Amino acid sequence: MKTLYCLIAAVAVGLLTVSAWAAAPDFASMQIQPVDPPKAAPALALPDLNGKTVRLEDLKGKVVMLVFWATW
Repeated sequence: MKTLYCLIAAVAVGLLTVSAWAAAPDFASMQIQPVDPPKAAPALALPDLNGKTVRLEDLKGKVVMLVFWATW
């Protein structure tokens, strides 16, 4: 019986997760406005860990994640 409850719970969580991903983001509740049509990223060139300059335009068509980190 315990296994049945676990199975039902797992299916319910799975269905809720899939429905949440399928729904369009609620921009109003996040207090942000989507840009329509999307704007291109500005030109950006930064050094990598080896000191080589990497330009954003060289990475066109690839997934890029920028993380700006600082200690104050």
